[in-house]
Amino acid sequence: MESKADAKLAPSGTLLKSLSATNLSKRLKIPPLSSTFPEIEFAPVNVPHHRRLQTAAVAFVVCLIPISLAFFFLLCSFPPLWPFILIYVLWVIFDEAPEKGGRRSAWVRSWRIWDYYTSYFPASIKKEVDLPPDRPYLFGYHPHGIIGMGAIATFGTDGTRFSQHFPGITPYLMTLTTNFKMPLYRDLLMALGICSVSKKSCNYILEKGSGNAICIVIGGAAESLSAHPGTADLTLQNRVGFIKVAMQHGADLVPVFSFGENDIYEQMPNEKGTTLYTLQKHFQAIFGFTLPLFHGRGILNYNFGLMPYRRTIVSVFGRPIPTQKVEKPSMEMVLEVHAQYIAELKRIWEKYKDEYARQRTKELRII
Repeated sequence: MESKADAKLAPSGTLLKSLSATNLSKRLKIPPLSSTFPEIEFAPVNVPHHRRLQTAAVAFVVCLIPISLAFFFLLCSFPPLWPFILIYVLWVIFDEAPEKGGRRSAWVRSWRIWDYYTSYFPASIKKEVDLPPDRPYLFGYHPHGIIGMGAIATFGTDGTRFSQHFPGITPYLMTLTTNFKMPLYRDLLMALGICSVSKKSCNYILEKGSGNAICIVIGGAAESLSAHPGTADLTLQNRVGFIKVAMQHGADLVPVFSFGENDIYEQMPNEKGTTLYTLQKHFQAIFGFTLPLFHGRGILNYNFGLMPYRRTIVSVFGRPIPTQKVEKPSMEMVLEVHAQYIAELKRIWEKYKDEYARQRTKELRII
């Protein structure tokens, strides 16, 4: 027989029941974990040594932010270092290097770890034409993917031998300004030639003239929500800012389509209109980036974790689109170049999709 105390607790019990994991997943339209994650498949003990090194290199990149922060807080635990840490923190606050080309190091970019990182997938470059170093360039990278592993391999390191494919061209991978607020992590980014994606930063690099190139992942955070294996949905239809920047500096525009970027992670179903999609868009509006709910493999297993799957990434560099240097290009001029850019991207897709996107479930879409 139910007591008075039990009766008083009934509403709370009902509330807890309604907020259970099962009901919450139904409200967010997330499939049960049993259907999303199959039985864990562990890696064998006798994995070749070079593959273990490849996995370790990728794990290092995936965990770089927590590793950097953990090491920084470890340093903070030693009182004799506090004066130096204070100076460093103040330096981080006022340092303008992320918007002025960073502190690039050819030595850091050529570390052996990046060879293992790129060979993990493996990631490679496919170029159609030579790019003379007698002008500045703006590389547009597509698609964004979940994290942009291919962009890091291609432009953030020399693991794919960018310097040999395009001698005389110095690439700068552009990323969110907030990444340069994290201690130690920011310094490695800048050593790799990674800079802030702010307009000031882009202008500074392109103003340096011939042989300098910036790489912008055009789709940004919004496109990461569309990163599903076998698809190629590019958020590009209304993105014209990068066209203006290129025209203001007379930089050639080079579309880069990275086949396989969307295939290295599985993402929870988040179709437009679902509660999950709405929450992710709200998060993006507040913080400037979003958090896709995704999974890959683990360090010791093949189907559960935050490590990317071993799936081939091929970054195809298309034909450059020359631009006329105009300080204030009209919208008509911008849209004309924008149409040429999209046409070149579509040409790349049609030419290479049967070679590098055999497992596709959808055709290219510009949204």
